[in-house]
Amino acid sequence: MNAPFPSRPVGLLAELTHRCPLACPYCSNPLELDARERELDTTTWKRVFSEAASVGILQLHLSGGEPASRRDLVELVAHAASLGLYSNLITSGIGLTQVLVTKLAEAGLDHVQLSIQDSEPQSADHIAGYKGAFARKLEVASFVTEAGLPLTVNAVIHRANVRRAGAMVELAVRLGARRVEIAHTQYYGWGAKNRGLLMPSREEAEAAIEVVERLKTQLSGTIVVDHVAPDYHARYPKPCMSGWAKRTLNVTPAGKVLPCHAAELIPELEFWNVADHSLEEIWNDSPAFNAFRGDDWMREPCRSCSRKSIDFGGCRCQAFMLSGDARNADPVCHLSPHHQLVETILAEARVDTQEPQPYAYRRMRPSQAVTRERLDISAE
Repeated sequence: MNAPFPSRPVGLLAELTHRCPLACPYCSNPLELDARERELDTTTWKRVFSEAASVGILQLHLSGGEPASRRDLVELVAHAASLGLYSNLITSGIGLTQVLVTKLAEAGLDHVQLSIQDSEPQSADHIAGYKGAFARKLEVASFVTEAGLPLTVNAVIHRANVRRAGAMVELAVRLGARRVEIAHTQYYGWGAKNRGLLMPSREEAEAAIEVVERLKTQLSGTIVVDHVAPDYHARYPKPCMSGWAKRTLNVTPAGKVLPCHAAELIPELEFWNVADHSLEEIWNDSPAFNAFRGDDWMREPCRSCSRKSIDFGGCRCQAFMLSGDARNADPVCHLSPHHQLVETILAEARVDTQEPQPYAYRRMRPSQAVTRERLDISAE
């Protein structure tokens, strides 16, 4: 029997669009991206935000794709502010002008998270699949701080940049960020597709962890360093999403509501859409949200494990991707009967490649060019 919902949600990740000028090979968006014609319109997004506030959500994360691809971004931010929602813009920076950043700040935007791909410009542009992306991001960071908005820098770590993890922390300080998130690649979506090219060796990952943890102490009081360690190199799995459907909801560009951003990987789950149900109904009653609440679904060794209230059995999506069954223990855990799958992947990770890799770049259509030099956000 499924457990009743344990609490009210506190966060909403609103994926406003899957359109994005970058082509990052580790993107956690699904391989089948939602086209623009499927995106929720302005009125529907505003209704969703209103419903979010009514069920107790406090934090609204505006993401994508690139949310600046939406012409109604300022209007959506203003509506969120009128509801008392704390709004956080998660952005590549491409498409943000100084005028637009100022308008967003005036509309009530509370925070900006800006992604960087590397501290070395040529490598950063190659990873992003976008010529000039690095230089543009530095410029956008100055727009954000000049507008008085708090800035967080997000850096995803993988084989191409793992040796510069510390340099990316130092870059965030120079950009005036108050916080930096150093997150090792999570292998979902495009990240899973490119795993063989992205996975660093254990030695590389451990060296990066040591450097970032040292800087975290050294820079205390200057910048907050959030460090998301690599799953595959851990002894125990992460407490994914603080437990399935316990704290947050994710709304896709087409209105599908997920317990986590990667949940669509699990084919057995049924997801409800905001076109048909309210957020309250979805949170309380939807099959997907109730699928792994509580611990009745757990198998051994999770069912009798003393850590089941700490890591909740790990990641359901990762369990499905690696073992073929979302109810199995996350293979990252050394106690999982499927842990050897992770050990095999790590054994195949190479340490000799720092040259640019032939990634399967994230893009909307197979015919779409990988390297783009500009984003025309005015095109409709």
